[in-house]
Amino acid sequence: MLTPFNVITGVIVLAGLVMIVIRFAYGLGAVSNLSQNYPWGIWIGFDVVTGVAFAGGAYVLCFVVHILKFKKFEPIVRVTVLNGFLAYVFYAGALLLDLGRPWNVINPIIGNAFGLSSVLFLVAWHFLLYMICEFLEFSPVVAEWLNWPKARRILMGLSTGAVIFGITLSTLHQSGLGALFLLAPTKIHPLWYSHNIPVMFFVSSIFAGLSMVMIESFFTQKAFKDRIGHELHAAHDSILLGLGKGAVGALFAYIFIKLIDFVHYKQWVHLNTPMGYWYLFEIVGFVVLPTALFLQAIRTRNPKLVQFTAFLTAAGVILNRLNVSVIAFKWYETVRYYPSWMEIWVTLTIISMELWVFRWVINRMPVFVETHEVVEGQPAEDADVITWKASDS
Repeated sequence: MLTPFNVITGVIVLAGLVMIVIRFAYGLGAVSNLSQNYPWGIWIGFDVVTGVAFAGGAYVLCFVVHILKFKKFEPIVRVTVLNGFLAYVFYAGALLLDLGRPWNVINPIIGNAFGLSSVLFLVAWHFLLYMICEFLEFSPVVAEWLNWPKARRILMGLSTGAVIFGITLSTLHQSGLGALFLLAPTKIHPLWYSHNIPVMFFVSSIFAGLSMVMIESFFTQKAFKDRIGHELHAAHDSILLGLGKGAVGALFAYIFIKLIDFVHYKQWVHLNTPMGYWYLFEIVGFVVLPTALFLQAIRTRNPKLVQFTAFLTAAGVILNRLNVSVIAFKWYETVRYYPSWMEIWVTLTIISMELWVFRWVINRMPVFVETHEVVEGQPAEDADVITWKASDS
């Protein structure tokens, strides 16, 4: 169907695939501005370091629903796990684009010529195991779609262990991503470098993930309105306000850590500089302001303000992760790294492809329901034998 979305993303993906072929045929230099001084660019800074933070909603909601038993959020667990799984597959998969020798990506998995005690080794293994856990968590939906009741029962039995293991893995590698930057204490501007980077990456992944869930709700309410059940429609505003409360709690923790960090490292000497102004722009505009707006939205029970603030918070997470990994990295160099237009185009290609797969799954599988009972021996497409069971919470 020739919709504006299909035409625009179709052009992006077709041209992006050509650039990816050029990258693998002629090397990184053919499409990127990466160099020995700047080996990590926007493909790492945005696709991986930022993208994985936005996938954090999956582990946060799984913890809230399956461990803390807040059943109110159960109707959105499946779509959140789906988003988290696709984010890891596409963004972590984008690592292949950034590796000078992509065929060596298997080395961390098999332990061949790789530092077994390195943080990168831990992150690589965690990414792999977490993607398997998220696939297991989502696999009952696939079994329901295929009308395989026996497989669904087996997969449901595995999902509890996968949830617990996945939550543990995710908390560790979210902080592990930050720990990667502990290796560059003299290369990152003092306003962004801290021994607490792992903790700040972990805490920020909580409000980043929750903000992405709220942003998704904005688009799914418009694009997939017919596929959302009455229960979720009725509980939508209450769920949004609940997510806002979770996000503001994590934002308060983040501000507290940043404040302690700022005082401990005596960083006020850097404030009256161009980088200091940039730092204040990030903290005041995209951390303090969203915190105040979330509080106002919760106080006045305004779900639209919650969604608007989620967009603002997500922009702040992007800004912070790019500051740590790209903008404030080697800020003292006279020749700086700027992503080429092809690097940006390839990133848009990855996002477009993820959206296509997300839409394909949503339009076919029972994602917006909690339980879908299938009757053995009956075709899945026969609506008469399908019982949609909404939450009783």
